[in-house]
Amino acid sequence: MAVTTSAVSRREQILETAADLFARRGFHGVSVSDIGAACGVSGPALYKHFPSKDSVLAEMLVSISERLLGDGSRRVAEATDPVAGLRALIAFHVDFALAHPALIVVQDRDWSSLPGDARERVRTLQRSYVDLWAAQCRAADPALGPAPARARAHAVFGLINSTPHSAVLPPADMAALLRAMAEAALGVAPAG
Repeated sequence: MAVTTSAVSRREQILETAADLFARRGFHGVSVSDIGAACGVSGPALYKHFPSKDSVLAEMLVSISERLLGDGSRRVAEATDPVAGLRALIAFHVDFALAHPALIVVQDRDWSSLPGDARERVRTLQRSYVDLWAAQCRAADPALGPAPARARAHAVFGLINSTPHSAVLPPADMAALLRAMAEAALGVAPAG
């Protein structure tokens, strides 16, 4: 059991380190040797965990897309009503964006470097995540059509995902500001 735990931990370390490097220098500006050196191992040792640098990027972006959809779906399922569902989605996405700015930069900038099958998987997961948000928007405002609901979701993602560039306040203050702005953008009345 301990071998599995250390292998998983090493994989997670590699993914986190690679995300930071890719965010700073771009996917094409980072070598396998760079990732290995930053993890304290030789570049070739990384091949025990990932067959290529492309596979590191693919797992990184597929796994965050799966996490966003899975955790977002759970939060909606646990919500007492559509507005509570929207608030839960907003809070979750804000917390994720503030905790993982490197992943947001990599997703935005290095999307085109994804292998085709991974790109399709990420695209499918992202569509489902947008649909989750759009469905909550429509449940909260039944007069809202499908296209405007999706547009609202994308606009809020743009706001929240700007954090790698806009997070100039202390984290708690930035989170509160982003939550309030996202709720206002979606037409969610302030809680209270």
